[in-house]
Amino acid sequence: MKESVMEEPALPPAHGEEEHLSLALANSAIAIPGGHMVDLLGTPAQVNHWLTERGLAPVDAGMREMCATQLRSLREQIRSLFAARAAGLPALPAAVTAINDTMTRVPTAPLLQWDEKNGPYRATPHPTTEIVDHALATLAADAADLLTSPAAERLTACGSTPCNRYLLRHGRRHWCSTRCGDRARAARAYARRTQLGAD
Repeated sequence: MKESVMEEPALPPAHGEEEHLSLALANSAIAIPGGHMVDLLGTPAQVNHWLTERGLAPVDAGMREMCATQLRSLREQIRSLFAARAAGLPALPAAVTAINDTMTRVPTAPLLQWDEKNGPYRATPHPTTEIVDHALATLAADAADLLTSPAAERLTACGSTPCNRYLLRHGRRHWCSTRCGDRARAARAYARRTQLGAD
């Protein structure tokens, strides 16, 4: 698939993305007609923008390529788990391990701190150098929450080729956007006309 230089396709968030950041992450690499792929996390600057828009990093976090690579890798693990869940298949053990490792990389409990001025207190460490680890842990935890929630029953892949986005089904809707729904209906109508013409 060819990598596209487009900034961002004009697609609204798929149903469920606003409640689940992991769904938004899974949908940050978008297949579009013509064999192209738009990667919203293609550069460190795009990664910084994506994380900032979701409250996971400050504007001036200064992402590096290594950070972008880590986020893209987590995206692929989450996509693998979503694909397995949507298809009713077992998950790849490596994807489960990657999510668990990412969630446990940062402390979640407020740790005991002690200094001369304040004495003993509890605080969750969050140094600037760990911004990416915290963002990744938040996204991994969200994926685990989604996969183990009742909403997981509604997790599905968009039913319009070549779209590769995931969504939480809403009613009978199996498309991530109106554009994908229109494309799927047009393809079905074309197939019916072609079949009638062949008879």
